[in-house]
Amino acid sequence: MSVRFVIDSLDFVSNESQRHGKIHVADLARLHSYLFDDDGEVTYAVTGMLNNSSKPVLRIAINGTINLCCQRCLGKLEHVLNMQTDLLLAKNENELQSYDEDDEIDCILASVDMNVISVIEDEIILNLSISSRHPKDKCSTESLNSGNQTVNALSDHPFAALAALKKTH
Repeated sequence: MSVRFVIDSLDFVSNESQRHGKIHVADLARLHSYLFDDDGEVTYAVTGMLNNSSKPVLRIAINGTINLCCQRCLGKLEHVLNMQTDLLLAKNENELQSYDEDDEIDCILASVDMNVISVIEDEIILNLSISSRHPKDKCSTESLNSGNQTVNALSDHPFAALAALKKTH
């Protein structure tokens, strides 16, 4: 990862710091396995603040477009990122464990050398669906040509294309 943005997270919050920038999708190495290609860039804004309970929080806003790989047709699937999340900063492991019991709270361990780009990449990955797909009628319908038969790879039965191939060999 060529981009580095390292902060002392609690100091960042206490100073109510703000930072924004752009990250090329190619620089998000852990995200590559979900992508069709590494074109594009993502913009981010990070703000240090105290929440209503006076707890330290990093507010992260992420916007951009990435090209995922459709799990149905393996084609290019444009995915728009428009997200904002508040990450509560736990000061130690015990505090982190107590917050982890509550599903409503997103919490990470505060650090003096927090790589914010990695945190942004984590948030993008967590935002993705388990199986990204085009709507059924929008998937590319690459046809398989087997002898004299043309079989639509996305016919009613998912194994129809394999059955047609089996008959010709």
